[in-house]
Amino acid sequence: MKRIFALFMLILLIMPSFLVSAEQNESSKDEENSEEEGSYSSKHEVVYSTLNAVGDQEEMYVINNFSIEEPGTIVDYGPYTNVQNLTNVSEIIQEDERVQIMAQEDEFYYQGDVEDKPLPWTIDVTYQLDGEEMIPEDLLGEDGELQLQINTDKNEAAEPFFFENYLLQMTITLDSDRYDNIEASEGTVANAGKDRQVTFMAMPDKEGSFSINADVTDLEMESIEIAAVPPSMAIDAPDTGAMTDDMSALSDATAEIHRGVGELKQGIAELNIGAASLYDGSSQYNNGVQELNTGSTELVEGSAAIQSSLATMSEQVGSSTGDMNVEDLQELEEGLNQLSGGLKDADTNLANLKDEFAEAYEALDQAIEAIPGYDISDENIEALYESGADEEVIDQLVETYQSAQTAKQTYTNEKEAFSDVSSSLETNAGSISELSDRLLNMVNQASGNLEGVDFADSIQELQQGLQDLSSNYNDFHSGLVEYTDGASELANSYQEIHGGISELTDGTTELEQGASELHEGTGELAASTSDIPEQMQSEIDQMVEEYDKSDVEPVSFVSGENEKVESVQFVIKTDSIKKEEEEQAPPEEEEEKGFWDRLLDLFQ
Repeated sequence: MKRIFALFMLILLIMPSFLVSAEQNESSKDEENSEEEGSYSSKHEVVYSTLNAVGDQEEMYVINNFSIEEPGTIVDYGPYTNVQNLTNVSEIIQEDERVQIMAQEDEFYYQGDVEDKPLPWTIDVTYQLDGEEMIPEDLLGEDGELQLQINTDKNEAAEPFFFENYLLQMTITLDSDRYDNIEASEGTVANAGKDRQVTFMAMPDKEGSFSINADVTDLEMESIEIAAVPPSMAIDAPDTGAMTDDMSALSDATAEIHRGVGELKQGIAELNIGAASLYDGSSQYNNGVQELNTGSTELVEGSAAIQSSLATMSEQVGSSTGDMNVEDLQELEEGLNQLSGGLKDADTNLANLKDEFAEAYEALDQAIEAIPGYDISDENIEALYESGADEEVIDQLVETYQSAQTAKQTYTNEKEAFSDVSSSLETNAGSISELSDRLLNMVNQASGNLEGVDFADSIQELQQGLQDLSSNYNDFHSGLVEYTDGASELANSYQEIHGGISELTDGTTELEQGASELHEGTGELAASTSDIPEQMQSEIDQMVEEYDKSDVEPVSFVSGENEKVESVQFVIKTDSIKKEEEEQAPPEEEEEKGFWDRLLDLFQ
């Protein structure tokens, strides 16, 4: 017991001097370090900011971290309203925006509170429940269909560096017991324990608009957590060899289309020339056919008159054989001469008609043959539509091409009928000429035998000849009527064909103009796609450069005077929307024991 008491007294004697010595050593050490200038290799800033539930900025503070190289006094800058040492108990001296620190450890931390310094982003949060916009306080405990909308943009009142070079990552945690049917088209939805976590990303230098739709029961919501950091990965440019090869193939294809359209344009120009020639030939043919139809009517009427005259003369000669004298024969001779002259005129008209028809038919044939017989497949037409050319022009091209080929095919199918008309005209003209010659010969024979001839025998012979002539002429007249009926039908039908050829000519003229415009368009397309591979590579390089922030040099958020800034990060949180928890009585605190109590406890 005496030993314990002696030890206790010794401690009482030694302790004050020990405490004084420790305080003096610590003070001496601080004074020594404060007189020396320290250095640091890098500085890191983490900016913490709180927002209310709709995104309005409330509080902000910055945690500054230094990697110390040499212990001693270091200087930092910032518009802090208050500073706090988070590493040790050494004093931090602040004069305006200058902060003086006595740093000893390898890593030194201090906190600076900031007021009225805006974040680089504006963050706007709105809430709708069942389509009605509501303030957060009124949402608490409600049920319905919730739409949460977050819009981010550049804050014009802040330093633009961070908006241009930092990305925002927003995380919203939703209780699975309260939220169902969660949809976030611009973000990702993942499981986080029993909760669902929705994440959105706003790229550097871009405004963002993000929304969540969900069914909610007894609404409560955790804080929206927002982190802002520079993209941490360097973006490697992709291997674009295969793509540029494909783009080169596309460029070559558009050039080939342009050449093909040039050939098409040339073909359409030839088609237009052929269509114009066809129209000229068709006009001549149509005029000839119409004249043929008109002349045929006159021809049939004249032939009917000849047929009637022959029949009448044959009857008169037969009925007056015994009473006929020289004067009667002379009168008959004169009538036969007139009849023969009429046949000659009909023969001449028919010959002229035959020549006109032949000339018109030849012009038509040449015009039809001038239409190009290109075989343009459905695949070619589909490729033309896919080339990006004016579809209205392509429709005109296709319609004109089909009309031209239809006209050419129709003519080919009916060519034999046109030849038959020409042959029929040739045959009928020959028949009329033969009848005229026979009648004229008959008149000459009768005229030479009028004197000193037995009238009975001569008249009988004349009557027989007139009967034969009348019979033959009846056959000719029937054929002539049949022919003129066909000519009339041909004239009426060809009027419609000629109208179609006229429309075809108008169409090919417009078509040629459209083909010229199409050729100009494909020329522009070919010119614009000729450097697609280079353009694509340039766009990729620009995109990589836009989002690759790996070489961006960090700057201090709080002051441009700060040096060796290695990183700056932002941690932002909104207020949660939650019910207030009931306050619980704090546990009873045990009375803190003094030195003597603790010392006495050692001996108990």
